[in-house]
Amino acid sequence: MQRIDDDRADAWFGALSDRTRRDILRRVLTHEQSVSSLARNYPMSLTAVQKHVTVLERAGLITRRRSGRETLARGAAGTLRTASQLLAELEHGRREHIARIDELLEAEHTPSPDDSDP
Repeated sequence: MQRIDDDRADAWFGALSDRTRRDILRRVLTHEQSVSSLARNYPMSLTAVQKHVTVLERAGLITRRRSGRETLARGAAGTLRTASQLLAELEHGRREHIARIDELLEAEHTPSPDDSDP
């Protein structure tokens, strides 16, 4: 897999660090929704929801399009797959590190042939 640009990863995880943005993303991953209909789900102004949507869009996690007077938002599943792959790579590296530690600990506690009595 190609190396993920650190700035892109920072944008993804920065955008996802907010509970409202995570909820918006969940909603638009299931189906495209207007930003005004999204706003009805939160105790904040339409402008505040629009700002959250903008953060998600800049991070590449959603796309927006105009349809008449409405702005529609849709989740960018491809970007989420790439972010998920990054997390899987990080987890794999961590598991390899832990496995190596386990090997070293096992070797430390396993008696060598030189330790046996004659």
